[in-house]
Amino acid sequence: MRAIGPDEMKELLPAEEAPFASPIPTQIVSSDEYLPVPQTAAQRQVEARLKELGASLAKRHGVSRRAFFQTAAGMAASYLVMNEVYGQLFSVSKAEAATAELADALRAQMIFDAHTHFIRDDAVPALADPRRAGGVMWQPVLTTKLGWNKDIAGKQATIEDPRFDNYFKEIYLDRDTKIALLTNAPSDAPEDWLLPQEAVFKARDKVNAEAGARRMLAHYTITPGQPGWLEGIDAAIERHKPDGWKGCTIGDVMISTAVTTPTSSTTRS
Repeated sequence: MRAIGPDEMKELLPAEEAPFASPIPTQIVSSDEYLPVPQTAAQRQVEARLKELGASLAKRHGVSRRAFFQTAAGMAASYLVMNEVYGQLFSVSKAEAATAELADALRAQMIFDAHTHFIRDDAVPALADPRRAGGVMWQPVLTTKLGWNKDIAGKQATIEDPRFDNYFKEIYLDRDTKIALLTNAPSDAPEDWLLPQEAVFKARDKVNAEAGARRMLAHYTITPGQPGWLEGIDAAIERHKPDGWKGCTIGDVMISTAVTTPTSSTTRS
C-alpha cells in the first residue's frame, strides 16, 4: 500500500544513503506508506554534537569516526549526546565513551528487542521469495545489498534466512539480546499471515523451555472485524496467556509492505 505519489517521491532521498551514519538515527525515516517529517531542531543538534564528539573520541581511539561509531564506545557516545539534548534518559558516563574497556561493560546490560519476526515454513511466494521481498522481513537482503552488516556482505540470501532456525541464531547466539518479543502480521487470508497465531506461542514456549528462563515474549495479534476475533481474544487469554497484544491493519497491507523495495525507504531534509 503506497500513500506517497511519484511526484512526492522525487522530493525524497533514500534513507540508506541520506542520513548521517551513526549508531542511532538522527531523523525520522519512513517506508513509502507515509511522508517522513523533516528533521527537527533537536535532532539536528544531536547530529551536530555526534559528529563533533565522534571525531574527537575517534582520534583518541586511533580510528576513523565511522569505525569509532561501530564500537561499544561509539554507542556510549550516542547515549551521552542524547542525554545532553533530550535530558537524562540513559545511564551512561563520559568515561564509557572515552574508554573502550568501560564501554564493553555495556554488553552486560539488559537488551530487549521489542519487535522481531520470523516466517512460517509454508510462506506464500510474496514472503518467501528473497528476490522480491525487500522489506523488514528480509533484513538479510538489505544488509547484503546495502552493506549494513559487513559480516554477511556478499552472502546470497535464501529462504532459510527469515525462518526460525536462523532467527534463533541471529537473535540469541549472534547478538547480546537478553529478551526478544516475537510479534506477527495478519491478513484476511489465513495463509498470508507471517505465522499462525498458534505458532507464535509454540515458539515462545520452545525457546523459554530450552533456555530455562524467560527469554522470549509473544504477542497475540487482534484483528477487529474478522469473524470470531473477540472469541479469539478470550481463548488466547485462557490458553496462551499472551505477554502483549498487537493491533495491526489487515488485508493486503502486510503483503504490500513485505515486497517493498529497499530504495523506497525515504527521508526528507
